[in-house]
Amino acid sequence: MEAGSTTRVGVLGAGTMGAGIAQVAALGGRETLLYDAFEGAAERGAGKLAEALAKGAARGRWSEAEAEAARARVRPVGAIEELSGCAILIEAAPEELDLKRELFRSVAEACGPEAVLASNTSSLRVADIAAGVPHPERVVGMHFFNPPALMKLVEVVAAPESGEPALAATTELAEAMGRTPIRAKDSPGFVANRLARPFSLESLRIAGDGVATPARIDEIVRGDGFRMGPFELLDLIGIDVNLTIARSFFAQGGEPERWRPTPIQEAMVASGRFGRKSGHGFYDYGEGDPTPADLSSIIDAPASPPSDRAAGGGGDERGVLDRLYAQIANEAALALEEEIASPDDMNTAMRLGFNWPRGPIEIAAELGPSRALEILTELEAQKGPAYTPAPLLRRGQL
Repeated sequence: MEAGSTTRVGVLGAGTMGAGIAQVAALGGRETLLYDAFEGAAERGAGKLAEALAKGAARGRWSEAEAEAARARVRPVGAIEELSGCAILIEAAPEELDLKRELFRSVAEACGPEAVLASNTSSLRVADIAAGVPHPERVVGMHFFNPPALMKLVEVVAAPESGEPALAATTELAEAMGRTPIRAKDSPGFVANRLARPFSLESLRIAGDGVATPARIDEIVRGDGFRMGPFELLDLIGIDVNLTIARSFFAQGGEPERWRPTPIQEAMVASGRFGRKSGHGFYDYGEGDPTPADLSSIIDAPASPPSDRAAGGGGDERGVLDRLYAQIANEAALALEEEIASPDDMNTAMRLGFNWPRGPIEIAAELGPSRALEILTELEAQKGPAYTPAPLLRRGQL
């Protein structure tokens, strides 16, 4: 299994994500076979892919000639056996462990021991998907971000048994697709989704403590360079979806307090406030611009002025940013200690995967590790183990 043997690519799953992955593979010059178990799905996926290529050409993202050449490289297939000549198979099926395992077992039988099997999973362990698949050294993660045609980040995930040739071949393919690959350890959330945990969870705790309202927190965060505030993002993703993700992280991580879902999330979902899709979340959505929602029944108003309640003082702006950035620094320090990725890859993951203006290591350096430790120590004394500083921070090694 050589790193350069990536001429033909197979994509398993012709939904939005699978078709998007097939599109960037074809634009990257790879002959691409698109397979889906549902009758007619591969043909429909190829049709949507062709439409996306035409729209991209009309918008100047690539030329019409490039779009036509890419379209010609894509072929829908109706049987797994037709994938036998593929060097790399990328699975983009729903997040169901048994389904992904069965797909890989079938593909392994059809394609032989040399084919690299890459899963686009975002929430399952690659090692669990590889269990029972012959030659698990060729099973890796290849996590794209949605939509794949626009998002440049790809997390190349190394399970304990993943071999370097398979990882190298996957990295090379990602680069040929015009993506930016980073290497990730097979752990909950890989890199970007894990390091994004404090952005929502700590913002929810800050609002719950009455330091600032959700709308004010969004304003402060946007003012420091983020494209969207945490509550705007929660409304966009779906508060119910975010709560499901938060519960999954909490369970997979062994129930660490810093990842515990907040009562605000639970109350918002229980009251049917799911965000944009329901018309009501942290903001109310109508015909005009969104307006901050009345959440007095869910979030208690501060009992004292925000400047008195903000960690470290300095008013609500400094209180919000200090707390948020201290937790981002803490998660980065814990991730570094677990060796989930290199510092540079962590920064790249958040810049490209979540459009952060700065990566978590850069944010930690900006705040100052000693200041982060001071904030966390104070908060741990007040609020408990959700703020326990990482050993790396305690040792001053971040």
